[in-house]
Amino acid sequence: MLIKKMITLVAIASVAFFVACKDDDTLSPPNDNETIITYSPTNNATNVALNKVVSANFSEEMEASTINTTSFNLKQGSNNIAGSVSYSGFTAIFTPATALNQNLVYTANISTEVKNKEGMSIKDNVTWSFTTGTNAIGMTSIDLGTSDQFVILAKTAITNVPASTITGDVALSPAASSFITGFSLTDNTGFATSSQITGNVYAADMADPTPINLTTAVNDMTTAYNQAAGLTLPDFVELGAGNIGGQTLVPGLYKWTSTVTAPSNVVLSGSADDVWVFQISGDLTISSAVNFTLSGGAKAENIFWQVAGEVTLGTTASFKGVILSMTGITLNTGATLSGRALAQTAVILDTNIVTQP
Repeated sequence: MLIKKMITLVAIASVAFFVACKDDDTLSPPNDNETIITYSPTNNATNVALNKVVSANFSEEMEASTINTTSFNLKQGSNNIAGSVSYSGFTAIFTPATALNQNLVYTANISTEVKNKEGMSIKDNVTWSFTTGTNAIGMTSIDLGTSDQFVILAKTAITNVPASTITGDVALSPAASSFITGFSLTDNTGFATSSQITGNVYAADMADPTPINLTTAVNDMTTAYNQAAGLTLPDFVELGAGNIGGQTLVPGLYKWTSTVTAPSNVVLSGSADDVWVFQISGDLTISSAVNFTLSGGAKAENIFWQVAGEVTLGTTASFKGVILSMTGITLNTGATLSGRALAQTAVILDTNIVTQP
């Protein structure tokens, strides 16, 4: 008898659960819309640049056809702001048609019309606000000082497995030229050359004024690293829990307190005047064959990767931006870099293409 009652209770509970869930076509969690994990500008942000694009990052892939100017819009008061909406990877972007006005509050809204690939809607409308400042352009570029004269600059060693193709000057300090290997250097007065480098090679033991110039450049490299690391009020914190694969990264300041990985392709979308700064407390690891591409006029020279740990570009990966590394930079076989490799320790190359922006 007891067993029969238990079976009956289980059956009733199962039916109740089925009925309750049958009509639930919205995404969990129920109230806080964890499906949207970050947005930029952040809620209640102030002094927002007038050319700022508005974006939201999802924790899962959404159905692109449901993300449009109806489901994702921007208002100033009751007035709709004209603009275009795009979606790529996990990121929805609203780009205003014209610059925003100064010192006004704007409100972004993402409605429940947005659905994931399974057709499930987000649970509630998501709304956040921000206030513009007076600047037409957002975050300014990191000042590299004289370190911007070099496409590769390191302190302890630069090693290479031939044959790499380097466009730009290469320098090492305070270590001597003997710690630059794999380039078959030809010595000149104050510099050296290599058939693999379109530019000159400098080291701390070369003739004056090279040593003092390199001391200044290395100090400037460290200053640039500290400037990037010291920026506050990030637009994105712990984006993707450190996995940026598949993301479209809009301009702004990004911060992670651990390792960042890119197991799949990444897009950096913004104008020629926009700036990206990535603060990474751990390592930065780019998987083999992963491509970083630029869209909208974005420039590699305005993208800064400040990395406390090691930077590793996987085999045949294609990477963009200025790398400011405290620990070291390794480019595995066939990897390409459009940017700069500026390391406070060593840079390790293996048949790579490195081109200054």
